[in-house]
Amino acid sequence: MTNMKRRTFLKGSVAAGAVGAAMGAGLLTPRIVLAAWPTAAFEAKSVDSALDALAGSHALEGSDKISIRAPDIAENGAVVPVSISSDIPGIESMSIIAEKNANPLTASFTLGKGAEGFVSTRIKMGKTSSVIAVVKAGGKLYSTGKEVKVTIGGCGG
Repeated sequence: MTNMKRRTFLKGSVAAGAVGAAMGAGLLTPRIVLAAWPTAAFEAKSVDSALDALAGSHALEGSDKISIRAPDIAENGAVVPVSISSDIPGIESMSIIAEKNANPLTASFTLGKGAEGFVSTRIKMGKTSSVIAVVKAGGKLYSTGKEVKVTIGGCGG
């Protein structure tokens, strides 16, 4: 009987510690905070209007300090893997834009202080387009891009 109480106590302590650590690291946040995502930016129909709604400006400066990894040819436009990395100091956010999508802004990540400038995700692309990586650092927007060809059924069409 004593062992069961001890096990229950230990399991509860470990669970509470894990939740506390996740909250302290910012992995768990209140739903109200999560609900404050940039709706207008994701619903925008052009790259400029998406950037204006997201960052307050669409003035992009090209940068060789941003690296974007995406396939040259995406056989399935529904799941195109994209990774962005950058060593620009003071990165605030990283976003991915598929220029010819009906809604160009496909992903946006806000990074905490001291976070490594790296994000990786899969985006949906309706057709062949430039994929643009946008990094906000020091109040300025930096970008680089890559053309990704989307094939129909993997046939090169």
